[in-house]
Amino acid sequence: MWSWRWSDGSIRQSPRCQRGQTAAQDDSDATTTAEAVLGEDPQLSELTGLFVLKPESTTVTQGKDAMFVAKVDSSTLMRKPTLKWLKGKWLDLGSKAGKHLQFKESYDRSTKVYTYEMCIIKAVDGDAGGYRCEVTSKDKCDSCTFEVSVQAVQEEQQDNILEAFKRSGDADEDAGDLDFSALLKKRQKKQQAAPKEEVDVWDILKAAKPCDYEKIAFEYGITDLRGMLKRLKKMKTVEPKKSDAFLRKLEPAYSVNKGKKIQLSVEVADSNTPVKWLKNGQEIKPSAKYVFESVGNKRTLTINKCNLSDDAAYECVVGEEKCFTEVFVKEPPVTITKLLDDVHTVVGEKVEFEVEVSEEGAHVKWMKDGVELTKDSAASKYRFKKDGKKHILIINDASTEDVGTYYAFTNGGESKAELEVEEKELQVLQSIADLTVKASEQAVFKCEVSDEKVTGKWLKDGVEVKPSDRIRMTHVGRTHKLTISDVKPSDQGDYTFVPDGYALSLSAKLNFLEIKIDYVPRQDPPKIHLDTSGTGGQNIITVVAGNKLRFDVEISGDPPPVVCWKKGDKVRGAGAGRLARHVAWFQRPGDTPLRPQAVSESEGRVRVETRKTLSSFVIQGAEKGDEGLYSLTVANPAGEDQAELFVKVVDVPDPPENVKCTSVGEDCATVTWDPPAFDGGVPIKGYLMERKKMGSSRWTKLNFDVYESTTYEAKKMIEGVLYEMRVFAVNGIGISQPSANSKPFMPIAPTSEPTRLTVEDVTDSTCALRWLPPEKVGAGGIDGYIIEYCPEGSDQWVQAHQEPVEKNQYRVKGLPVGEKMLFRVVAVNIAGRSPPATLAQAVTIREIMEHPKIRLPRHLRTRLVRIVGEKVNLVIPFQGKPRPVAMWSKDGVPLEDRSVGTRSSDVDTIFFIRSADRNHSGKYTLSVQIENMVDSADIHIQVVEKPGPPIAVHVTEVWGFNASLEWKPPKDDGNSEIIGYTIQKADSKTKEWFTVYEHNRRPGCTVSDLIMGNEYSFRVFSENICGLSEEPGVSKNTAIVRKTGLECNPCPFKEKDRNTSPKFTAPLVDRSVVAGYTTTISCAVRGYPKPKIIWMKNKMIIGEDPKFMTLNHQGVLTLNIRKPGLYDGGRYSCKAVNALGEDEVECKLEVRNTQEKGGEAKK
Repeated sequence: MWSWRWSDGSIRQSPRCQRGQTAAQDDSDATTTAEAVLGEDPQLSELTGLFVLKPESTTVTQGKDAMFVAKVDSSTLMRKPTLKWLKGKWLDLGSKAGKHLQFKESYDRSTKVYTYEMCIIKAVDGDAGGYRCEVTSKDKCDSCTFEVSVQAVQEEQQDNILEAFKRSGDADEDAGDLDFSALLKKRQKKQQAAPKEEVDVWDILKAAKPCDYEKIAFEYGITDLRGMLKRLKKMKTVEPKKSDAFLRKLEPAYSVNKGKKIQLSVEVADSNTPVKWLKNGQEIKPSAKYVFESVGNKRTLTINKCNLSDDAAYECVVGEEKCFTEVFVKEPPVTITKLLDDVHTVVGEKVEFEVEVSEEGAHVKWMKDGVELTKDSAASKYRFKKDGKKHILIINDASTEDVGTYYAFTNGGESKAELEVEEKELQVLQSIADLTVKASEQAVFKCEVSDEKVTGKWLKDGVEVKPSDRIRMTHVGRTHKLTISDVKPSDQGDYTFVPDGYALSLSAKLNFLEIKIDYVPRQDPPKIHLDTSGTGGQNIITVVAGNKLRFDVEISGDPPPVVCWKKGDKVRGAGAGRLARHVAWFQRPGDTPLRPQAVSESEGRVRVETRKTLSSFVIQGAEKGDEGLYSLTVANPAGEDQAELFVKVVDVPDPPENVKCTSVGEDCATVTWDPPAFDGGVPIKGYLMERKKMGSSRWTKLNFDVYESTTYEAKKMIEGVLYEMRVFAVNGIGISQPSANSKPFMPIAPTSEPTRLTVEDVTDSTCALRWLPPEKVGAGGIDGYIIEYCPEGSDQWVQAHQEPVEKNQYRVKGLPVGEKMLFRVVAVNIAGRSPPATLAQAVTIREIMEHPKIRLPRHLRTRLVRIVGEKVNLVIPFQGKPRPVAMWSKDGVPLEDRSVGTRSSDVDTIFFIRSADRNHSGKYTLSVQIENMVDSADIHIQVVEKPGPPIAVHVTEVWGFNASLEWKPPKDDGNSEIIGYTIQKADSKTKEWFTVYEHNRRPGCTVSDLIMGNEYSFRVFSENICGLSEEPGVSKNTAIVRKTGLECNPCPFKEKDRNTSPKFTAPLVDRSVVAGYTTTISCAVRGYPKPKIIWMKNKMIIGEDPKFMTLNHQGVLTLNIRKPGLYDGGRYSCKAVNALGEDEVECKLEVRNTQEKGGEAKK
C-alpha cells in the first residue's frame, strides 16, 4: 500500500484503497502509512493559517440536505479573502449554484471572521466524493479537504415478510373487517418465545424461474404481487454492455512513482481505427513526454518522467466510445540524508545548522523547542538558505537566549541538534609592565586584549584615574594606553586596568626615580654644527609622507647646553600664528625650562633623542602636518646659538575631482575633471584614465603614458552601452587613489536631420509645419524636436517653444502678419542636437483663401445600409479657408431630428446615430460654405430589418408524391428587397420541420418526394439582406398524399414547343463614368436554342481584348470594362443570334476625367 502527497497539500491513499477495499486492516495500514509520510507528529503536515473552522466530512441520506461551514480569520489580511468550493481536483462549484447547490457568506465585524456556507439540497448519489475548500488573499492561502458519502434510504424491514406488503391504513395493524386480534396477539407472543429461523425470500426469488414466482409468493404469504415484481426488478443486476470498439479497456486506475514512466494500453476491435488520448478533457499531442504507439490492435500511451502535473484523468476515444482511467503520481517521501550536528559556540558568533535532503526543492520546516521558526516570526535574527539539496538555518550574533534544541522536519523524516552558547572569554595579548621614570619624564602604561569593543577603567591604588592635562587615556583597537606626562613624585603607585563586564584586572607599578646632579658651570659657549645645503639662507629637508625622518645635529659647549626644538616661531612670511607648535625641551636637572615640555625624549611619533654631543630630531611616519619651519636653540650660561631648517613633506597627490562626461558621440565621449586639491607637494606630471561598463567590475586602462591635460576623449566605445570613468593623478612620488566614478554616460550619436519638412497651413499669425522623423536615429532615440524661426535675411533664430515637441507637427503662433519667415526643425536626444532641416523658401505669414471642398469617402458614394438598432458614425473630411460652415439637411429640409447628432471641426464633420431606426432612412445632404462659395454632397442611408412572414400560404394542388404551394410577399419587407424564401415541411406524425428549399425567389414552389399516406403541413420564411423573418407563414391547408391504385392512366403528354427567337428582356442603359474606375454594362436576353452573344463597340466586334470581359449567367449578360479611358467612350451594342432570329440592343457610354467631375460638383 502506498500513500503520497497531492499538489493541493492533502494526503491520499492508493487507488486500491479508494475503490472499495475498506477492510479494517486496510484502514489501519492507510493510517499508519499516512503518519509515516508525515513523521511522528501528524499535526506537522496541516496547513497553518487562515481557517478558524474547517468543513467536516459527513454522510448524508439520499434526498436529505447537507450543510458545510467554513470560517476564515481576516484580522491579519490586507484585503477580503476569496473562498472557492471545489469537487474533485478542478470542478469549481461556484458555477453550479442554483436549486441544488446554495452558497452563503457573512461577516462578523467584532471578531473579523468571515463565515462561508455551502448547502446541498436533496442529496443524490452524484454528490458523493471528495471536496476541497480553498481560501486565498494576496500572498496567503490555505486549503482543506472533506468527504461526502451518500447512503440510500433504508426501508423499515420487519420481522415477518408479510408485513412488508400488508395494506396500510390509519388504524392499527389489527383493525379491519376480520378481527383476529386476540389470536394474532397470542401467536406473536408464542413466536417471540420460540422464534423461527429467518429465511430471505428475495434470495429464493432471485434464484427461481419467473414461472415459479406466484407459487413462492403464495407459500410465503405475499399478497402484493405487483410490488414484489417491481422490487425484484430493481434488485437484479444489469449486465454491462459489451463494447463494440474496445476488446480491452483501460484499468480503473494506474499509479506511478514521480520521475518514472508509465504506459496506458488498450486493445481495439479494428486495427485500422484511429484513437485519441485526452487528459482532463484536453487532447494530448505527441511529444517527447507523450509517446503514442500502435502495434496491431494494441494502442499504447507512454508518459515519460511523470510529475505532479501528470496526476489527472485520462480518456481513450475510439469513434463515439470512450474508456476512462486515473493516473496517480506517487511522490516519495523526502528523507534527510545528512543529519544536523550539535553546535557549541560563544556569544556574538555566527551559527549555521545545515541539513541535506534527498530531493531538490523540498520543503523543510525548522523548529526550536517545539516552536516553528518562520521569516515573519523570527524577524532578522534567523535567516533561511537553500542550496540545492542543502537547507541552512543561520543565526546571526548568537546569544544565551538561543540555547535549545533545533529540529528540521520533512514529510519523510526529522533531525535535531543542540545549540550551546557560552560567554566569550577575554584574552590578554599584552599585559602592562612596571615602569621606573625620572622627574618630568613621560610614563606610558599599555596593554592589549583580544576584543576591540571592550572598554575599561584605569585605577591608581584602587581609585579611578580621571583624565587631565597631564594624564591621557586612549583606546585604539585592541590597545588601551594610560599616558602620564611630566611625572611627579605624587604619581608613584599601583596602576590597574579593569575591563568592563569581565572579572579580570591587569596591574603594574610606577616607580619614581629622583637623580641629583652636581652642576659645575663652564665658560664654553654653545655651538650648532649643521651639515646640510640650503637656499637663500634656509635649510630644506624633504621627506616622503609615511617615511621616517631622522635629523642629527652636532652640538658643543661647556657646560652642556640646553637644547630646544621649536616649530613655527620664525616662519618666513605671514601666518606664523596659524601654525601648530611642537616643542621639545631637554635640560639639566634644576634648570628652569624656557617652554613647556611637549614630547618626551624617547616616546611619541615626533621626538628628540639627545646624546652628549648629538641631538637627533625624529619624525616617525611623516605626515603633512609635520611640514614647516623648525628652529633649534642651544643655550648655556656662556651664551646661545640658533639654527633654522624647513621640513618639506611630499606625498602622492589627492584623487582628481569632479570627473564628468561633457559630450558623447557615436563611439566616443569627452571627459573632463579638476586637478586634485593637493598635489602632494610635487608638481602633477599627468593623469591615468580607466573606464568600465555599467554593472561590471572590470576596469580597462585607456592610457599607459601620462596624459597631461584635464580633458580626454575616450574612443572605441559601443553605442548604447552605459560606461563609467575614473581618473588617477600622477606626480614624482607616485599614483593617487582613484577618483570617484563619473556619472554613467552612454555613447550616442545625434540623429540625422528631420526629413520632408513642409508647410501644412498658414494663417495671419500662425504657421503649421509637418515633418518626418530622421532617417538615422541610433540607440539614443529621439527625445523631441525643436522648432526655430527667423525673418528672411536674418540669422537670429528664435525657438518657438520651451520644451521639445514629441509629435511630428507643430503650429508656430504669434508671427507678424505679412512677414516672410524661415523655419527649421532640429531633433534632440541625449547626444545633443541634430543638423537642422530648413525650409528652402521663406513663408509669407498671410492666410490664403481656399474654396470649400468635401472629400466624401468612397464607401459613402453608394447607398449606406444599416440594420435597425445599429450605430451610424460617419466622419466626412472637407477643406477650405477660412473655416467653412457645415450644414446638414434631410430630403431638402434642414436636419432637426434630435436622435441624429452632428459635430463639426475645422477639417471634418461627424454624423452619428446612436440607434438607427427605419425613419432615419433617406437622403442626407452635407453643405460646406465659405461666404458665397458652397460645396455639397449627398449620402443615401437605408436602415433595414428582418421582413415579416409571407401571407396567404396555401396548398394549391396535390398529385402523386408532389404538392404545389403558393403565397404572397410579406406586407413588411423590412425596408429591403425580398431576395428569397425558405420552405419547410412537417408530417402530422412526427411534427418535425425539415427544410425543402432555400433562397427560392418565386412566390410558389413544388414540393416533391412526399411519402404516400402522410399528411403534410408547410411553412415559409421570407428573406432579405438581414436574414430570415422571425415568424413563418404557415399553410392554411394541408397536403394529404393518398394511396392510389397500382394502375396509372396518365393523360396523353403533348410536348410544348419551347423554341423561340432571341429577345432582350432588359435593355442596355446609357451610362456616364469616371476615367480610371472599372465599370460594367449589362442586359438580359432569353431564347431557345441558346443564342450566340456578340458584343460590339461602334459597330465593331469586340474580340479577345484583355480590357474587356464578358459574362453570361442564366441569360444575364455583362460586359466589364477595366479602368476605361477617354478613348473607351462610344456606343456599345449587344446582339443575340440563334436559328430562329436575332435581336440587338445598344447604349451610349460616356467617359469623363476627374477634373470634369470636380467641376460638376462645384456647380
